[in-house]
Amino acid sequence: MPELPDIRLYLHALEPRVRGARLLELRILRPFLLRSVDPEPGALSGKEVRSLERVGKRIVFGLEDDLFIVVHLMIAGRFRWSTPGAKSPGRIGLAAFDLSTGTLLLTEAGTKRRASLHLVRGRPALDQFRRGGIDIETSTLAGFAAALRRENHTLKRALTDPRILDGVGNAYSDELLHLARLSPLLLTSRITDDEMERLWHAAQDTLREWTARLIEETGDAFPEKVTAFRPGMAVHGRYGKPCPVCGTPVQRIRYAENETNYCPTCQTGGRLLADRALSRLLKQDWPRTLEELEELRSPRA
Repeated sequence: MPELPDIRLYLHALEPRVRGARLLELRILRPFLLRSVDPEPGALSGKEVRSLERVGKRIVFGLEDDLFIVVHLMIAGRFRWSTPGAKSPGRIGLAAFDLSTGTLLLTEAGTKRRASLHLVRGRPALDQFRRGGIDIETSTLAGFAAALRRENHTLKRALTDPRILDGVGNAYSDELLHLARLSPLLLTSRITDDEMERLWHAAQDTLREWTARLIEETGDAFPEKVTAFRPGMAVHGRYGKPCPVCGTPVQRIRYAENETNYCPTCQTGGRLLADRALSRLLKQDWPRTLEELEELRSPRA
């Protein structure tokens, strides 16, 4: 799922292409995408795009007459910029924004259709999309700590809960936890003040660094590959590969459709966190250290 740095990258690319342009037509190619119809899509034709902004992980197009298009890309939704009147790219095409400057295509790969598009009137209507999480980049240490400690959860869950923090997901939570040298399973009720300050700095640094990095790498082009897996990441998506800090193989915790990646040496004092799938199978034989894991993996004599 595109997270805050990815959303900022899209906004950076959309700004010179979309702001000030007229929306000639909004083509809804898959009916399930449209979640609200006041105003109707036809009422947007000819309206000038006055603003672009982010609400959580949603991108909001502000049109004249106080009309708004709210897009949530979810996991596999992506934007493409093309020539005026461009055709939909087959089955993955969801919608097309025909603008006076070109066509913005909304696509979604895979079989699970989760992306959404809302049409709403008036700025107050945008409040329904705000989940309540604080903006990490503008937060104070006190506000950040208060938000995380409001409920008792693991750091991984707290960091990715939009009611607590705004715009962080699976990928960048792995990265900022690695930078902070903290276990993803550490409970928020047990984090010390020093650890909290370290986490706050790591969160701000990670999001700002990756936002700047992605924008610099893309330049004036439109981003064609927005992904949760980047070559320069320290641990996310790097299971089994060496940690860039200490060289220890990156480990993982798998759950549902996601996995958490971490470095045992940098983050958990060398202790392996139980992977649900394997720990249920191995039970008491689940390795607790890297040495035990290597012994388990070694061929028997």
